[in-house]
Amino acid sequence: MGDLFRDYTFGEAEKTELDRDGHYVLPGILTATACERLTESLSRIEDLRRERDDNFPNHHSAECDEYLASLIAHPQLVDLARRVLGEDIRYDHCVSLNRPAGNGGVGWHTHNYAREMPELGFVRIFFYVNGFEPDDGGLKVVPGSHEFRQPIDADDDDKLRGWLSEHRCPATGDIMEIVSLTAPAGTVALMWTWALHAVSPRRHDSATRWTVVYAYRNPGETSHARWITEEFERNPPPGAESLMPLY
Repeated sequence: MGDLFRDYTFGEAEKTELDRDGHYVLPGILTATACERLTESLSRIEDLRRERDDNFPNHHSAECDEYLASLIAHPQLVDLARRVLGEDIRYDHCVSLNRPAGNGGVGWHTHNYAREMPELGFVRIFFYVNGFEPDDGGLKVVPGSHEFRQPIDADDDDKLRGWLSEHRCPATGDIMEIVSLTAPAGTVALMWTWALHAVSPRRHDSATRWTVVYAYRNPGETSHARWITEEFERNPPPGAESLMPLY
């Protein structure tokens, strides 16, 4: 299995930043070969989605593409997940988040897992294959928002500002602020599941933003984001057998 990542640093200092902000960006660490193969696979997922006219290929991307499935147990990806979560982890889902030209983006939201059990972690690892600019399918975040462990939804920035005005960052005591990220091609981003995030619209003259997310968690609670068919769970890709059981 070829390298997925170039050399990068993710040690105690980087983990501390992830825990403080709720997200951490590793710019440009996907290898050129990985970017090429991911683009091919995500293109196939997009074609299949159009053919089927449903979201199964998006929600079950690893079940629809052999290369995407092979990455679930890729040693470099599993190592990164374990640097965040510790040794005892489970694969949760692989979802394509492609944003074609003119895509309207996504409003503000969080994801639920083990709300009353903060010792159970859930991390999403995003592969931004061809990257993004802040105003073009870009990821927006609110540093510190994950600490509240609250289900939050807001259609746009203005509607979120009411919630922001009532809260202070638990780590710093500062006013909660919206931050628009930038990602060069080949970027990987880590995000705790309770972190507030949104996506800006993709410009009409831009190429498709190719993106896939792999999620891993500490077992112990049921995950409502776990999109895995029974057949895939019974017949996991090589090396992923220990990552599949729910508990």
